[in-house]
Amino acid sequence: MLPDYIAKTAPNPASNRGPWYANIAPSYAGVFLWVVFYMKLAEGTINRAGLGWCLVALALAAVVSYALFYRVPAMLGMQTGYPLYVVGSSTFGTRGGYLMPGLLMGLLQVGWFSVNTFVSTDFILKGLKADAGPGTLPFAVAAILWGYTMAYIGVKGIRYVARFALYLNLIPLLMILIVFFRTAGGIERHVVTDPAPYVGLALLVHAVVGFFATAGAAGADFGMNARDARDVEMGGKVGIALAILVAGALPLLSVAGARALYGIQGYSYDAVIAGLGGFLATAMFFLFAIASIPPACFCAFIAGNSFATMIPGVPRMTSTMIGATVALVLAITGVAADLIGLFTIVGASFGPICGAMAADYLLSGGRWAGPREGVNWAGYGAWAVGFVVGILPFLPLAETTKAYIQPASVYSFLAGFLVYWLLAKAGLEPKVVPIRPA
Repeated sequence: MLPDYIAKTAPNPASNRGPWYANIAPSYAGVFLWVVFYMKLAEGTINRAGLGWCLVALALAAVVSYALFYRVPAMLGMQTGYPLYVVGSSTFGTRGGYLMPGLLMGLLQVGWFSVNTFVSTDFILKGLKADAGPGTLPFAVAAILWGYTMAYIGVKGIRYVARFALYLNLIPLLMILIVFFRTAGGIERHVVTDPAPYVGLALLVHAVVGFFATAGAAGADFGMNARDARDVEMGGKVGIALAILVAGALPLLSVAGARALYGIQGYSYDAVIAGLGGFLATAMFFLFAIASIPPACFCAFIAGNSFATMIPGVPRMTSTMIGATVALVLAITGVAADLIGLFTIVGASFGPICGAMAADYLLSGGRWAGPREGVNWAGYGAWAVGFVVGILPFLPLAETTKAYIQPASVYSFLAGFLVYWLLAKAGLEPKVVPIRPA
């Protein structure tokens, strides 16, 4: 007997699917245009490696994100019409799928929601010129209002947000272009202050891939809206690879230029916005917060969907608000400010999931094998090893050692792929359970 989360899920019919430029590409582009992606991208990177090499690293990260993390889940979604938690039952089993990728996706979305709440609250307060950081009463009040409102909309009004999401994507795109042209004059004066090219390049690849890891696995959910393999390919190349180059390169160059033109000391993108000064800076802080509404609502929606699917006895609104409360605690205390740390956790968590799914896909002849009975220990073994590899930067190691174990998010994928392949060949994959049309 198949669990309800599989048996009661109907594949997305061909009549509901559309071209790549109407769904996959704009949805993924919106992920990278979110200010959280590029806000800390220059820290630890452009101070160690030249701008030319950083652009090369972005191109490499774009290829890795598209080819390794996105393509297989998206192809599975396109072939089957099923979402991630169903196609993942092949790699992790019908019972194992409850936790991975089912509940794990929901838990990590709570983390993303906390980051969204922290950044949006911070930007709103900066727009109001209020000197109030994490832990202060104004920050807490603003965060609570933002968080619970976005969580409620994520449950009750996500379809309305989706209608405007494409247009709201144009706001951050326009603003990063404005900031780039305002700072371009200082780019050629950028100086590498702490030369360590490999470390800078590896950290940049790690940050991009770690940020993208959950969205890559969710390629199954995007792929189920694709008509054919060409939609999967073009949607990924434009919405992921090209978007990474545009939304990554322009802010990196802007930070470098702003440091020379405006004497900015840090490497954070919000410092660049503040450095522009006057009405322009105030307006940009508010506009970036407005553009963060769709990501906030989508995080809440995906988390609620995950919890409601895997724990159907708890109402969706209840589980979503519990998740939002946890996220608010992380945001108000400032824990959510560590973006690179979050990217590392995400990469360590979903890197091996994507790696194991890729190995399963290839071993099955480039198709979905179907749900496997119980727990697929090949998948869980692959995830365990890959997760340990992915969190190595958190271990108490020498700084030089930590520097050269990057990009950990990529290594966690490779570890998950290799371990799944070996365990599957050793016969640890359980038998496939026939799935009947709903």
